[in-house]
Amino acid sequence: MKRSASAEWHGDLKKGKGKISTDSGVLKDAQYSFGTRFENGAGTNPEELIAAAHAGCFSMALSNILGKAELTASRIRTKAIVSLEQVDGNFSITAVHLDVSAKVPGADKAGFDKAANDAKSGCPVSRVLNAKITMSATLEK
Repeated sequence: MKRSASAEWHGDLKKGKGKISTDSGVLKDAQYSFGTRFENGAGTNPEELIAAAHAGCFSMALSNILGKAELTASRIRTKAIVSLEQVDGNFSITAVHLDVSAKVPGADKAGFDKAANDAKSGCPVSRVLNAKITMSATLEK
């Protein structure tokens, strides 16, 4: 299986702008720029897209692991916070924090924590990132 997306950039780094699209059409010419990446301007940026991918991937991985334990989550909410920092003069994604809360009928805290940790280390996006991944996981009652 292969998935793809494309980006087009015009101009220099600080004044230029670009558009990101996915073949699925979910993103079509989504605007990004220096301002959206480094100054909180309107639009998206690569780190936000990585955060979205990681949150979605983790949630699905956790659902899968819970299912193998014959548990079905009624809700899994995951927020991924990606840290972009300068390291040795280059910008790098240094960390991702996953903030997870889930409602899983029949689950106990120990089993949920193990499932969440297994999902954190096992989801494909976690495995591709060269960054420290931390997590806070809450099992809702």
